[in-house]
Amino acid sequence: MTSLGSLDAAREVVSGLLAGGVRRVVVCPGSRSAPLAYALAEAEGRGLLELVVRIDERAGAFTALGAALSSGRPTAVLTTSGTAVGNVLPAVMEANHAEVPLVVLSADRPEELHGTGANQTTEQLDLFGEHVRFATSVAAGESPSSAVRTALSAASGLLPGVPSGPVQLNVCFREPLVPAEGWAPPAGGWEQPPSEGFAYRRPAVAALGGLPPRRTVVMAGHGAGPLAEAFAAAHGLPLLAEPSSNARFGTHAVGPYRVLLDAHPGEGIERVVLFGRPTLSRPVTALLARDGVETALFHPRPVAWFEEGRRRERLVADLDELSEFAGRGAEGWLDTWLLAGAAAQEALDRVLAAAPLSGPRLAQLVWQSTAGQLLLGSSNGIRDVDLAASPATEPGARVFANRGLAGIDGTVSTATGLWLGNRIETTLFLGDLTFLHDAGGLLLGVGEAEPSLRIVVLNDSGGAIFGLLEHGRVGGDGASAGAAAAVERLFGTPHQADLRALAAGYGVRHTLVRTTAEAASALARPRSGGREIIEARVDRAGLRGLHGRVRSAVAESVAPQHRIGYR
Repeated sequence: MTSLGSLDAAREVVSGLLAGGVRRVVVCPGSRSAPLAYALAEAEGRGLLELVVRIDERAGAFTALGAALSSGRPTAVLTTSGTAVGNVLPAVMEANHAEVPLVVLSADRPEELHGTGANQTTEQLDLFGEHVRFATSVAAGESPSSAVRTALSAASGLLPGVPSGPVQLNVCFREPLVPAEGWAPPAGGWEQPPSEGFAYRRPAVAALGGLPPRRTVVMAGHGAGPLAEAFAAAHGLPLLAEPSSNARFGTHAVGPYRVLLDAHPGEGIERVVLFGRPTLSRPVTALLARDGVETALFHPRPVAWFEEGRRRERLVADLDELSEFAGRGAEGWLDTWLLAGAAAQEALDRVLAAAPLSGPRLAQLVWQSTAGQLLLGSSNGIRDVDLAASPATEPGARVFANRGLAGIDGTVSTATGLWLGNRIETTLFLGDLTFLHDAGGLLLGVGEAEPSLRIVVLNDSGGAIFGLLEHGRVGGDGASAGAAAAVERLFGTPHQADLRALAAGYGVRHTLVRTTAEAASALARPRSGGREIIEARVDRAGLRGLHGRVRSAVAESVAPQHRIGYR
């Protein structure tokens, strides 16, 4: 068998990527990965794919993840050997649980250098363990074609019984790592195909009669899609939809549902039909575990986020069977939820309007003003939208969130990748710590495409979410000075980072807002292309009290004297 030179092997890898549907590769610079970089440059010169260059492998991997999310295509990230590969792990973990077709191309030293102390040489194969659908190593000089085909099939969910997800293709290269003298890529380049934009298409779920009346709710978790909305509408049932479900719209959707679950009408729920994966609130978790409440999960295919037999819901793959389980809304059931939801929304809005600018109020403004694509950061940002944002009649934006593992890693990079995947105007709403965690994701090399990206940062100088959890009680009113200081240091993690200076350092426009009016004005401003940061500076000291006032106002709004009955 003839041994392939490094550049020829790299060209075979690129041919296999193209055959498997890859049209975008994020390249992180390195020496051992150089043959693939040159081969990819040749493909880009022929107009076959787009290269994106990032110096940080973690940012590069999350950029690729975002592009895969928005485009629906497998997207690759190229790293050199050594610690570079390890930096990709957080994105691989997220891609695993979120079923994102992320292709890791890790370059490696040849076998004869392993175990010798050669520079940047470590065991890279199986570095990601069970987080990848497929991993293989191609020895130096061998043809990679078969390995690439299998990897792309696994990433795209084409292997029987295996959901889509990340894969690792570890390719070993011997020197020479550079092409012959006089090499140059073709003179052309990649042209982004025109995007169709975001358009909602209602799934076909016919209205059904003859079903028994039941007090059922439809719960749409992350990734549920518009099928959840269509199912609720067809069965006359209330829809409780998380923001990243992409089902939070329509005439059956109840906005502040989570504050109603432990009160009227939540205590009357008999059954729950679950689409997608709920991840945001303890009231929903408590509902799904409530004695006397039957639950069914629409489960037409294997998913990566749970193992069968580990959840209590009845798994249903057929919509007709799901309809029989759900029934139709009992008399007055839907109206009760809609009236309670409207009353709760009015009470919530009243409390937020009377308070200084807060996370929930900013979340409302972002939700109302965003078109195109919206990425919601983990921690309080997505929860503020879930609590306060009123569902629209039709969806205004396609909503994304890294809810596979709900980490704050790589969020800025993911947003950049979302735009790269289809060139649709993108908004990112996140907290200050999530932003700072991936501030390096703002770095773009000279000549790299600058996204149309609006970044809205809720800056409360620390981790406000912990004040809403048990830690808020440990360090809250009545706590000793030592306990309060410890909680603030360990969980509040206060900082004095200058976001304006940081933005200037990366060449990003910056606007500071401190009031609701200023925030509304900044968000209403027409987009002018490029990147901008809108920093909303707020005080988190009163956040726990604000949430308490919201709960009290909502409880009063749905008190017995305001209720209507259902049978």
